[in-house]
Amino acid sequence: MALFSKAPTKPFARSEYDVLRQVILCKPEYMTIRDVINETQKKFKNEGIHIELAMAQHKQFVEKLKEHNVEVILLPALKMFPEQVFTRDIGFTMGHILFVAEMANKLRQGEEEVLKGWLEQQDISYFNLRRDQIEGGDVLIDGQTIYVGLSDRTNQQAIDHLQSILPHYNVVTVPFIEKYLHLDCVFNIISPTEALYYPHAFTQKEIDLLASRYELIEVSEEEQFTLGTNVLSIGHKKIFSLPVNQKVNDQLRSRGYEIIEVDITEIIKSGGSFRCCTMPVVRDGDK
Repeated sequence: MALFSKAPTKPFARSEYDVLRQVILCKPEYMTIRDVINETQKKFKNEGIHIELAMAQHKQFVEKLKEHNVEVILLPALKMFPEQVFTRDIGFTMGHILFVAEMANKLRQGEEEVLKGWLEQQDISYFNLRRDQIEGGDVLIDGQTIYVGLSDRTNQQAIDHLQSILPHYNVVTVPFIEKYLHLDCVFNIISPTEALYYPHAFTQKEIDLLASRYELIEVSEEEQFTLGTNVLSIGHKKIFSLPVNQKVNDQLRSRGYEIIEVDITEIIKSGGSFRCCTMPVVRDGDK
């Protein structure tokens, strides 16, 4: 059953690390690996996903978010959408504009209509990116700069269109090796000066570009597979991360971050972790 916000909401976000106030999730009620769409799913295709365990882990994640004063909106889960738990991809907020994405993969097309239904019920206006191939997992915002991954899910035409819609922003195209699916599987901004990254997903040109803005914290090949970059910052240097990614977690703790460890390893079998499972609607500037 969906949990809907009672108070009118005005979307706002200007970074990946400001205080998270409201976020959209969806239970993995019908999660399954129906068609293999990434390297992680390829490994777990025969093993499958234990739905009861995935649901219990997701519930713990939701409870931890609420403990940290984050309002959680749960979209209704529909059987026709096995990847619906990954709400990050169906939309993204920039400034006061909430964009609804156009899903590239046929398996996921239609998920965005569930988001539109909630937005319309809440009288929240949105910009519908129709005929643009773009997904929120490829979109990261930091102030006036927007980094957009060039991938199987997001094309250059969509990136150029986003720049035309947002002329006061600097929209930066970031190509990476496409097998990693989305940019946030190999790069994630955690502060105005720091970012996690997996170097082998990029050419030296992209590494130099990212290093010119951030101190890059390297994620190993082993922890990239367990989505070490795909953490979720909720502000005040608090970050959700998987317990199995101890090297990443130790590096972040040494930099003064509080790591909130929640085990969602059943969910990551389908190729997404904390950032993938969350679509922020409101982040404020009280860092």
